[in-house]
Amino acid sequence: MSTAERMLESYPKDLGHIDKAKLLTCIEACVACAQACTACAHACLSEPSVADLTACIRTNLDCADICEATGRVLSRHTGFDPDLTAAVLETCVTACKSCGDRCAEHASMHEHCSVCADACRRCESACRELFAALD
Repeated sequence: MSTAERMLESYPKDLGHIDKAKLLTCIEACVACAQACTACAHACLSEPSVADLTACIRTNLDCADICEATGRVLSRHTGFDPDLTAAVLETCVTACKSCGDRCAEHASMHEHCSVCADACRRCESACRELFAALD
């Protein structure tokens, strides 16, 4: 059982109408994506062609920050605000799509971009699914 799952299970109040499985998947995808994007940005900085990867690095770092913030917001349950949660999820979808597309452009040349693009796609999908499940 993951830490995020243990925390959800130990929450002292009912989470209400939110789908716990989708919430857990989304939190874990956000955390994983933030890590992948941060690592990809730093791997890009080590590439000989670093000047060609400037936009990728910037997109990686932006996506990492947004995914990290989204994971934190989703981990807070007291005073849950569905409108704010929806806005954060939409922003995360946008960031993950942009970063996934950017990294996919370099995936054939840089394995770290391939790994990052996959993490972005998983996070984008998890955010879309949780967004669709919000009432």
